[in-house]
Amino acid sequence: MMDLEEFRKQGHELVDWMADYFKNIENYPVKSQVSPGDIYKQLPDSAPEEGESFPEIMNDFKEKILPGITHWQHPGFFAYFNANNSFPSILGEMLTATMGAQCMIWDTSPAAAELEEKTMNWLKEMLGLPANLHGVIQDTASTASLVAILTAREKYSNYQVNQKGFSSDEHFTVYCSTETHSSVEKGVKIAGIGKKNLTKISTDDNQAMNPEALETAIKTDIANGKKPICVVAALGTTSTTAVDPLKEIAAICKKYNCWLHVDAAYAGSALILPEYRWMIEGIEDVDSFVFNPHKWLFVNFDCTAYYVKDKEALLRTFEILPEYLKTVSRGKVNDYRDWGVQLGRRFRALKLWFVIRNFGVKGLQQKLRSHMELAQSLESWINENEDFEILAPVNFNLVCFRYHPTHINDEETLTKMNTQLLNAINQTGNFFITHTKIKGKYTIRVVTGQTNVEQTHVEKFWKLLISCIKDLS
Repeated sequence: MMDLEEFRKQGHELVDWMADYFKNIENYPVKSQVSPGDIYKQLPDSAPEEGESFPEIMNDFKEKILPGITHWQHPGFFAYFNANNSFPSILGEMLTATMGAQCMIWDTSPAAAELEEKTMNWLKEMLGLPANLHGVIQDTASTASLVAILTAREKYSNYQVNQKGFSSDEHFTVYCSTETHSSVEKGVKIAGIGKKNLTKISTDDNQAMNPEALETAIKTDIANGKKPICVVAALGTTSTTAVDPLKEIAAICKKYNCWLHVDAAYAGSALILPEYRWMIEGIEDVDSFVFNPHKWLFVNFDCTAYYVKDKEALLRTFEILPEYLKTVSRGKVNDYRDWGVQLGRRFRALKLWFVIRNFGVKGLQQKLRSHMELAQSLESWINENEDFEILAPVNFNLVCFRYHPTHINDEETLTKMNTQLLNAINQTGNFFITHTKIKGKYTIRVVTGQTNVEQTHVEKFWKLLISCIKDLS
């Protein structure tokens, strides 16, 4: 077993390795090149009977584990949405791991609870959210959306589903657009409302929810004896970062007394830029709001910021008080175990606090603006080349496009060519990109959002893209 002095020695060496990892990260293939089962086959079938030295373990990490890692912090990571980190966040995470605090209630670490309250207030101000929203850190946006759906379920059942379970007469319905993240459908299933009671609303030409279609669906359900309880609006959909018209949706929710939850998991970070506050016109009528600092605010995964207007509805949904958790401080402080699904909670606020203080608001704003400028550069190069086409508006730092030679219009052929193009780029190990489908069209997605991505990386990607076209069959 490792003693304190060995821990000190190995810790110093590990930090040196961590720094070298960032220094040399572009030498790794951004997407792991292993095949299924490659890592598993290299690992022993049983745990060791005797303890092994840390250098032995670290050597196996380098030789057996590292080849199977996709390097999310590589500046060539253009896939999905980023799960970024940064140096202050890593250091904050190291302290969190060192202290190993379980921050379920105020008494188990008062600083954790009060720092969480303060940093969530900082974020609220930074994003321009209403002062009457109450913030809590969840693990992921999927959990936060589930929390919103569960809270709506309880509020509109007068908290009877928690008490008695579902009866046969709730007939609850939930609404989101066809472009909304799959976590909403999953949340509806977990909440017991049922997939068939989730209505997916059509979108406009920009992939944003159609408010008229939403109101029609709600009116139809009411006429059929159903009870609409929740609408989920997206500020930045997963496929294209489309922005649902919040003001119009909010007015409909207010008219029909529906809980309005806003999923701004990725693009919500852009609200720290005053020029993007147009997205939250109508926010005063929103019931809950979520975004992920662990995506585009350079905080290590996981760290999700969730805000709710009706704090009492949230607490009535989730609070439970066994004898062993009763404290004299209860009612005077925030016991965040009552604010979501989890009882046990990590000290996530520390790394968030480190990042905000080290970057400063202006530093964070500069990073986001630079990422958007990189996307605009790529968009301009695509627009200047007649063999490519942009398939969705570039709202932030996501570019959705495809290779479309002017003499080819067969969709099956275009899909095949773009699939080959994407795979060819990923196989180089220099970049990792992913795809989606927009109105049935196979679409390449490029997200210029990694913490350390620069203009040179985007230029290198564009040159690689052009060179890979020559090999398409």
